[in-house]
Amino acid sequence: MVDEIQICFVQMILERSLQRELAYTGSTVFLVLLTLVLTTMMIRIVGSAASGEIDLKDVVVLIGLTMIRYVSVMLMASLFSAILFVLTRWYRDSEMLIWLSCGVSLTRLIKPITMFSVPIIVLISFFSFVGWPWANEQSRLIRERFQQRDEILLLAPGQFCESTSKHRVFFVEKVGPSQKDIENIFVASTENGRVNILVSKTGYMEIHPNGDRFVVLKNGRRYDGELGQIDLRIMEFFSYGIKIQSEQLVDRPMTPGLSTATLLRARNNTNLAEFAWRASLPLTALNLMLLAIPLAYQNPRHGRTISLALGVFIYLTYSNLMNLVQAWIEQGKIAFMSGLLGLHLIILAITIFIFWLRVCNQLPLRRLLMRIKARR
Repeated sequence: MVDEIQICFVQMILERSLQRELAYTGSTVFLVLLTLVLTTMMIRIVGSAASGEIDLKDVVVLIGLTMIRYVSVMLMASLFSAILFVLTRWYRDSEMLIWLSCGVSLTRLIKPITMFSVPIIVLISFFSFVGWPWANEQSRLIRERFQQRDEILLLAPGQFCESTSKHRVFFVEKVGPSQKDIENIFVASTENGRVNILVSKTGYMEIHPNGDRFVVLKNGRRYDGELGQIDLRIMEFFSYGIKIQSEQLVDRPMTPGLSTATLLRARNNTNLAEFAWRASLPLTALNLMLLAIPLAYQNPRHGRTISLALGVFIYLTYSNLMNLVQAWIEQGKIAFMSGLLGLHLIILAITIFIFWLRVCNQLPLRRLLMRIKARR
């Protein structure tokens, strides 16, 4: 009776120690992944802002939305890495021998690891089904609003700016305090093979009662001619109005930005493929959590990086297979339920088989070597 109490006490200590190390290691891995993704996305988004694809004011918002999109993937990778790192170290430092010497099977690790992993898998599910589509939709709206902005917003002093229609270039040297009076204006446009250049010393912006907006140039010149020709027509004008193009924002929802409920209501191959990918993230996290337990086995006499390298290979292969299944569902090559559950059931079966090999200590290579020695 005393021995059983002592074993239970040791097991309780080991479970708490395991969960504490998993929390510390998982947090560290998540912060490292967060830093890498944040740096990469910051460089990409700032580069897009520098090239004029997005507004500088939206850079911070877009970086935050991008991080929300990748949280589920980072949590999944952090969970798998934390379990693999901690158990590998336990094998290497012979701490696992203490666990096994208490008469506890390797499957007993499933309980404390599951207790640690359940909140993380819940977070992965939330960000997969809610955070991912919301962040995609907000990013799309911000980018489209900037791309469909009014040309009047392009009149930044001291800069050559191209219009959204790609055939007109503005240059304004100075904008008055009222933001309506402008000085030293240059406008070049190309249409139907002809070039029109307008220059003026002063001008202003006005809005007509029907909502049309114009940039009115005063006391300037217009140069008109064909591309590649040297003959130009020069006209002087007292007042010349340029209508500002303003396109309405068109709501064109894309599948990655649709809510999960919308995907299930509007059922087609594309929407079902997107839903299957979102549902695959928590299922993949669950499989990787279980797979990391037997995969972390390590002989202290052998190399220390074999299990880690194998874990990276399995994670990348699993992720690529998820994307492949999504593409097959979208193309109609496989049924929705087969694509949703087939891959994960196969991985689960492989995990159970590896568990059986570790628990029974029936590694195929070792068993083969033992048979060869017995025959000799």
